Amino acid sequence: MLGQVAVGEKSNEIPAARELLQLLDLDGVIVTMDALHTQHDTAALVTEAGGDYVLTVKADQKPLYAQLKALPWASIPAVTRTDRGHGRRATRTIKVVDVPEWIEFTTAAQVAQLRRTVTRKGRRTVEIVYLITSADAHTAPPALLATWVQSHREIENRLHWVRDVTFDEDRSQIRTGNAPRVMAGPRNTAITLLRLDGRHNIAAALRHHARDTDHPINLLLTA
Repeated sequence: MLGQVAVGEKSNEIPAARELLQLLDLDGVIVTMDALHTQHDTAALVTEAGGDYVLTVKADQKPLYAQLKALPWASIPAVTRTDRGHGRRATRTIKVVDVPEWIEFTTAAQVAQLRRTVTRKGRRTVEIVYLITSADAHTAPPALLATWVQSHREIENRLHWVRDVTFDEDRSQIRTGNAPRVMAGPRNTAITLLRLDGRHNIAAALRHHARDTDHPINLLLTA
């Protein structure tokens, strides 16, 4: 966790994300963001700061989504990877092509179709998403682009889930004023310190450090 910015009560995540991006050094950085942030101004902010973006395009972004969906994906070579674990098999197939001239999106270099097929207990689900990125084919070949997208999805498990469940944030009674933002800071810091310490299971790591009342992480959590 590198930083946090509160979303205004009468606003949404878009301006908050731009404010946060301006606080960070983006030179040489790959920025992955949810579909809400597939905005021209956000894309420009990233590339002008020396980074590259990878953005998701969903059906509610009708013109861009329709353009990407209409591309001749059947004739484009695919790169496929299958992973097994946690009782499931996940196959990811990605097809990438240089952005056509008639698709106008700020500094876009490539577009992609990513198909995820997950089989769990004999049940198969298929999800198709479209991507747009400022990284060119040399910087982001298909396999690497797929890895970036998969890493973005891990944020849900490695951060949001940990805060919601391990830190029991969903049931917190601290909900007014700046208090939720203030409390999020120590939690994010603790998670970051444990990740930097090589801990994969945050709950187990917290139990371990709880036995050492003088450990900096424990002091941070009990402050």
